[in-house]
Amino acid sequence: MQEPHATMNIYDLKLWKKIWDISKMYWFSDEKWKARWLLFLLLLLLASVTGINILFNYLGRDLMDALANKNLTQFYRCILLYATGFAVAIPITALYGYIQQKLSINWRRWLTTRFMERYFKNRAYYHISNDPGIDNPDQRIADDIKNLTQNNLSVLLLVLSSLMDFFSFVGILWSISGKLVLVLLFYATIGTIISVLLGKRLLNLNFQQTRRDADFRYGLMHVRDHAESIAFYQGEERENLQVLDRLKAAISNNLLLASWERNLAFFTSGYNYIPQVLPLLVLAPQFFAGQLHLGVMTQAAGAFAMVLTALSLIVTKFAMFSSIAAGAARLESFDTKLDQLVEVQQSSETTGILSKEDSVLALDRVSLQTPDQQHTLIKETSAQVPSGKGLLIAGHSGVGKSSLLRAVAGLWNTGEGQITRPPLHEIFFLPQRPYMILGSLREQLLYPNLDSATSDDGLRAVLDTVNLPNLADRFGGFDAVMGWGTLLSLGEQQRLAFARLLLAKPRYAVLDEATSALDVTNEALLYGYLQQSGTTFVSVGHRPSLISYHNQVLELTGNGGWRLLTAEEYQAVMA
Repeated sequence: MQEPHATMNIYDLKLWKKIWDISKMYWFSDEKWKARWLLFLLLLLLASVTGINILFNYLGRDLMDALANKNLTQFYRCILLYATGFAVAIPITALYGYIQQKLSINWRRWLTTRFMERYFKNRAYYHISNDPGIDNPDQRIADDIKNLTQNNLSVLLLVLSSLMDFFSFVGILWSISGKLVLVLLFYATIGTIISVLLGKRLLNLNFQQTRRDADFRYGLMHVRDHAESIAFYQGEERENLQVLDRLKAAISNNLLLASWERNLAFFTSGYNYIPQVLPLLVLAPQFFAGQLHLGVMTQAAGAFAMVLTALSLIVTKFAMFSSIAAGAARLESFDTKLDQLVEVQQSSETTGILSKEDSVLALDRVSLQTPDQQHTLIKETSAQVPSGKGLLIAGHSGVGKSSLLRAVAGLWNTGEGQITRPPLHEIFFLPQRPYMILGSLREQLLYPNLDSATSDDGLRAVLDTVNLPNLADRFGGFDAVMGWGTLLSLGEQQRLAFARLLLAKPRYAVLDEATSALDVTNEALLYGYLQQSGTTFVSVGHRPSLISYHNQVLELTGNGGWRLLTAEEYQAVMA
């Protein structure tokens, strides 16, 4: 899965505004007071940590003076004050870290829940799965949201901590030497400019790394999800090569990223070493002239380090900022796509194929196109399914049979005409390969109506009906949780899906090659029960045996052509 827009711009104000819009929602949500209280507590603890650092700065000065003057009483007093400071600082620091994690976790839970609501609303997950512009939505929800909440909070606290440190220690430094403050400001400014110039390449490399790591993981997931098919085809070598290609792309970008981080590290390492002696060099003439004593020199060096760290966020954290920006950009594009889908859905209500809810299922002069509007599949098709009867949609492969079912389900609406149908919750869809959920056998049978109160005897009875009499006993009962998609054959899965249909008792059913893996006897058995149930059904299939279970046949003849015949007329034509 590739993303066409493979570059990003950290300096794009629209990007950061969108990220800010995503981030701020939590602080104005229904949990805002809880979030703001935790943030206030966090800032209070942060201020306490800054105050403790100021105290230790002065204690360091007095301790060095005590050593220089060989004043044992003053030395032990400083040690006692240090111990007291440690006793206060340790629980404050531990609580600070805990509150930060708690706030980050709450924020992640809230934002992830909100994204998932939008992801599953109006089948957005279906439309995004067919959009090449959004790769690996699972990673964006699971990882990028986690990183956004953790990193945004860390950056916020880092900036606030830096501001506190700057205003707290720059006064101390200015009281010792204004010249030293000017040297520090010049040094930090030059360092920031050089760091931005050297590290600009890291932005897109981090963006690419996030995507390529996700592509590699997706390749492994693809093998897991299609293990049986790969084994039948003996396609291990091909799959291995494909996954290795994704790994090579990730490793190649990772090596390039490491090279640029190394280049940046050459500068930042020197930038971090020089301040160890720079304040001493500036103040040395005053010290040797007797204008400053050793304790003040030590205090100045400590204050210099604190202020420089506060001013050098971009220099020291550029690699982290670029990684944050890369993940945030992916989340921003995902959020934008979800918004666009809402707009598309709203516009589609007045354009394209119109939908009307009623008690019947009918097509009125429906012309259906592919979503990209490149191909017209059917033209001005009209048909109605009588209540309690069956309609078979027939035709050669590729003429648009399954696409027409997508239109009936509301998944595709590009085209013209009107589809009248009951509410979607009254229609039960059975695809050729049934969906096996992650859950127990009971949940498999009741899906999607998991709250249905059906007894074990009722479940056994319906399994007997679809010719799966011992299925529950084979796996330890109805509450057994298994990998049903791999344990059951396709024929067993199709019979289980029919059991779902019989349990759900819908007014309408749509079956897309739903008996393709069954023998004619089992097919006749299942369609017989479906006819007895009174359910109105529409089927797609190639087998001639299907004709006898339906009253009408809508044959798609290709190039948009079609004809509607009774079952008897169609059999006569096909004879």
